[in-house]
Amino acid sequence: MTLHRLLGAASLAALGTASAAQDADLLVFDYSGFESEAYHQPYVDAHGASPTFAFFGDEDEAFQKLRSGFQADVTHICAGSVSKWQDSGIIEPWDTSQITAFDTLNTELTDADVAGGEDLYFLPTDFGSTAIAYNPDEVNEEDVASLDVFLNPDFAGRMSLPDNVDDAYALAFLATGVTNWTDATDEEFEAASDWLREVHPNLRTYWADAAEISQLLSSGEILVAWAWNEIPATMREEGRSVGFNRETPEGTSLWVCGYVNLVDGPGSDDKAYDYVNAVLSEDSVVPLLDFGFGSANQAALESQVSAEDLEAAGLEPVSVPVLAQLPVSNELREKMNGTFEQIKAGF
Repeated sequence: MTLHRLLGAASLAALGTASAAQDADLLVFDYSGFESEAYHQPYVDAHGASPTFAFFGDEDEAFQKLRSGFQADVTHICAGSVSKWQDSGIIEPWDTSQITAFDTLNTELTDADVAGGEDLYFLPTDFGSTAIAYNPDEVNEEDVASLDVFLNPDFAGRMSLPDNVDDAYALAFLATGVTNWTDATDEEFEAASDWLREVHPNLRTYWADAAEISQLLSSGEILVAWAWNEIPATMREEGRSVGFNRETPEGTSLWVCGYVNLVDGPGSDDKAYDYVNAVLSEDSVVPLLDFGFGSANQAALESQVSAEDLEAAGLEPVSVPVLAQLPVSNELREKMNGTFEQIKAGF
């Protein structure tokens, strides 16, 4: 999953100023936006500066760059990619005894299906949801009561899906009756792919970032989109009209992202642990939520965030099935990647 909010120009300027001093002993390879000091303030307090950051556009780009020799210490990825990264040999397990908040993490995010086996190869730090966002000025609630809205010819040319294979297939699996993609059969994969092919002609675009789809929804160019929870939360804060339905009977999707420990990172191992501990600290819970991300530190999240705050962020409990974007086999991931590219090209 590509997980980041594109900050406004003023925010980026502020971040650029705040991040001018960088700690050369730790290089974090991440999505743009996650360099915000608010997400790791205890690290800054301890070391006098943020780590050095390098950025990528999506996880495939990050993976290929690292495989080609680029060196970093820790990288931010999402759970669906864990198997691929683990099998590549470029990551190594975390020492859980050095993770301060390990015992208070959401246990559903640290079991073997997510973490990469008995050892902790993937340290969850942030999570969010994906569901139907829509323009309520032109779309009724009844119109978006089902995921089949993406097949509705009345909205042809005014709908959008993420340009992201995990989000797209999460939607397609849910729409075709699968709520656990980790054991999807060949027949279920083909059904989901066929559903995406049927949806493709109805789409205006595959959106690439949060700012883009927010503007398209606000303008009315796009009326219905499969979108991350941060998008309607941000639009509402900005006074823009938007609806968000996570209660379709077919279900909704939940993603989780976190950090992996790169083999032979050139920086300080101790500072790598200081960094991930800072991201999982109580200090980071509210800043993360302000940008639409739930903290994987469940105890800290529950102590600082109300049910109303979670609902406003699009992270409230739901009564419908949830497809968690857990790691999938390399075979399924390769099929998803290849088929999605073909579908986007019209095949």
